[in-house]
Amino acid sequence: MSLTPVLWTFRRCPYAMRARLAIASAGVKVELREILLRDKPQTFLETSASATVPALRLENRVVDESKDIMIWALEQSDPHQLLDMPDEGWALIDANDGPFKAALDHTKYASRFPDIDTETERRKAAAFLMCLDGRLKRQTSLFGARPTIADLAILPFVRQFANIDREWFDAQPWPNLIAWLDGFLQSEDLSHVMTKYPPWSDGDLPVWFGG
Repeated sequence: MSLTPVLWTFRRCPYAMRARLAIASAGVKVELREILLRDKPQTFLETSASATVPALRLENRVVDESKDIMIWALEQSDPHQLLDMPDEGWALIDANDGPFKAALDHTKYASRFPDIDTETERRKAAAFLMCLDGRLKRQTSLFGARPTIADLAILPFVRQFANIDREWFDAQPWPNLIAWLDGFLQSEDLSHVMTKYPPWSDGDLPVWFGG
C-alpha cells in the first residue's frame, strides 16, 4: 500500500502557493502540513534538507524545490494542459525566480539590505513586470488564451510585489498585468489554496488537500 505524499507548506509563501496551485490543478491527493516559519517542527526539519517550504515527502524521496513539486504534480495528472508550454516559458520562470525575486526581496525587505538602493531594485522588478505586461496585451495568459505552468509559477510573486505598495503598483503603465493579477486574486483557485489551516503538530488528524 503506497503512502499518501506529505506536503509541508506555509500559507503566505509564494513558493508554497504555487506548489499548492499545481497540486490542486492536478487533483493529486496529499497530506497538507502547515507550519510556522518561526517555530519549525522537528519532523519538518528532518524532512527538508534546506529547512524551507514547500517540501514534499514521497515514498522514496523528498522534493523541496517548488518548481519541481509543480512538475511532479502535473506529471501525475494535467487536466488543464499546464505543461503544454513553449520552451521560453521555462526561461521566464527562471527569470522570475532569479533576478525578479531578488529585486522583489530588496524592495520588500529594504531594511535587511541597507547597502542596496531600493528604488534601483524596484526599477529592476518593474522592467520584468513590463515584459509580462507586453506578453498580456493580446492574450489573457502569458502564452495564449489559457494559463500554463508559467502563469501559476509567476503569479504568486507578482501578487507579493503588488502588495508592497498597491497604490504605486496600480499607477504604473501596465494595465494588462493588473488585469491578469486581479483575475488571479478573484479566482476560486486562489481562494481554495489560501484556505487557513492551524499549524501542524504531531498527533493531529491528517488534513487532505488536492485530490
